[in-house]
Amino acid sequence: MTLIINGEEQEVAAANLADLLLALDYEGEWLATAVNGELVHREDRAAFPLGAYDRIEILSPMQGG
Repeated sequence: MTLIINGEEQEVAAANLADLLLALDYEGEWLATAVNGELVHREDRAAFPLGAYDRIEILSPMQGG
């Protein structure tokens, strides 16, 4: 399925947000995720379905100043 991940179109096989993070090797990292502008909490990722051309933002926190 084609998804827009952090502004770039990518072809990824993932039924839900948790599967996507696993496919992209993000699983286990501290992340903030949003789909089509909607924040998706960690505990909701496995139940959050993805559709073609969904816009996904994956952000990891940074330390420092």
